[in-house]
Amino acid sequence: MTNVPPTPSGLRGAVDLSSLVDRAQRPTQPGGAPAGAQGAAAAAPAAAQGSVPAGGAGPEGDLTVPSLVIDVTDQTFQDVLQLSSVVPVIVDIWAEWCGPCKQLSPILEQLTAEYDGRVVLAKVDADTNPQLVQAFQAQSIPTVAAVIGGRPLGLFVGALPEAQVRDVFEQVVAAAEQNGVTGRVTVDGAASAEPQGEPEPEPLPPHHQAAYDAIERGDYAAAVQEYKTAIAQDPNDQMAVAGLAQVSLLDRLNGRTADELRSAAAAAPQDVEAQMAVADLDVSGGHVDDAFGRLLDLVPTVFGAEREALRVRLVEYFELIGVDDPRVVAARRRLASALY
Repeated sequence: MTNVPPTPSGLRGAVDLSSLVDRAQRPTQPGGAPAGAQGAAAAAPAAAQGSVPAGGAGPEGDLTVPSLVIDVTDQTFQDVLQLSSVVPVIVDIWAEWCGPCKQLSPILEQLTAEYDGRVVLAKVDADTNPQLVQAFQAQSIPTVAAVIGGRPLGLFVGALPEAQVRDVFEQVVAAAEQNGVTGRVTVDGAASAEPQGEPEPEPLPPHHQAAYDAIERGDYAAAVQEYKTAIAQDPNDQMAVAGLAQVSLLDRLNGRTADELRSAAAAAPQDVEAQMAVADLDVSGGHVDDAFGRLLDLVPTVFGAEREALRVRLVEYFELIGVDDPRVVAARRRLASALY
């Protein structure tokens, strides 16, 4: 039985990166048509010939790169599109202030190293690259996607245990092989040396670390309690608030299937619990407007404990997605109108 989330069974599908490609200098197809997210066939030969700015052609046609983990911006994303014609590129959209990002990023980097040149990890700072955030439909962070042969796919949202992330990597590599992306890159020897004197990363606060350890072993309920304890000790701990919202969503969906949730919601359109469960599913798959609309439509029709449950769930979604997101602003306004 497939759990929901976190594997590519819940992919949001291809996203449109053409607006970013149009802003970059890139190869052109015969006749002058630009190659981009929809023109991977034209980009592939260029990458294979070593024209990717991140590296060059090495011995026996290998592609060399400075590192298997690269920082990418709105302006340099064309490099990723070309590189993805050689190997699949995992895209990690993160931010410095994001606690779950700090839990997930080391896992992504470790797994990238284990694949020994068959996968490259591209890191995108959400705070400084709004075009990529929008293009990948990153409604909360961390958001992880892949680019295969110039075609992007959404993978998952939130910090997941290593075993589940490893399964995602395996599926991405399998999908790449099915699409003929079977190359390998090598790291330039000089660039790959470990920097001297690099400071150790700051340790997570104790309850954050305990929550991360619980997520690693798949014990989402324990992670929920650790984040709640952190918030009780410091109500202004926004990392804990965001972590609690994400792991609570994972805990509620753990062991349940999409078919099960949608069938229950369809059979009982006025059942608050059933509708909140399928709204969780919508949020996990990136369908934020659907989740908001489903619950906001119910708010005026119920009262007492059921209305309060809807309000609490919506507020949790607001924290998960980001209080400044335009969809959250609109939904918050509509919720206030329905309540008052």
